[in-house]
Amino acid sequence: MNQQEMISLVERHIKAEGAGDVEGAVAVYTDDVIHDAVGFPGAPCTGKEGARNFYRFLTANFRTEGEKVLNRFFDGNTMVLEQNMTGTVTGEMMGIPGRGRRVNFGILHVFGFRDGLICREQAWIDSGSIVAQLSAA
Repeated sequence: MNQQEMISLVERHIKAEGAGDVEGAVAVYTDDVIHDAVGFPGAPCTGKEGARNFYRFLTANFRTEGEKVLNRFFDGNTMVLEQNMTGTVTGEMMGIPGRGRRVNFGILHVFGFRDGLICREQAWIDSGSIVAQLSAA
C-alpha cells in the first residue's frame, strides 16, 4: 500500500470509531488482526471479535469530539500516527467515572498493513493526563 492508501484506510477506521460505528471500525481489519490498546485489560487481542469487544466498551464509555493529527511517520507497511484527542467520558475511563466530563489527551497509534487492510493496531494513550483530568475536583 502507498502512504495515501494507508492514510485513507486509517481515516475510515477513525471516523467509524468516532461515530460509535463498531462494525465500521473493525471492517478495515484483517480477520487475524492484532489489536493492542496498551494497558487496557485483555490487551492485546487477536481477531476481529476481540477488537469488536474493545470498541463496544470504548463507544459505550467515550464520545470522540475531535482529533488533531500532529504527525505521521511511515516505514514500509507501517504507519505511526500521533494525535491529540478530545472527547467526553460518558461512562468510565481508566477505571474512573467520567460523569460527562471532557478530556483532552495525546494518543500514538502504530498501524501495520497487509493485503489492503489493517493487520495490527497498537494504541498508546497519555493515561496520566486522563487520570488527572477525571480526578480533578
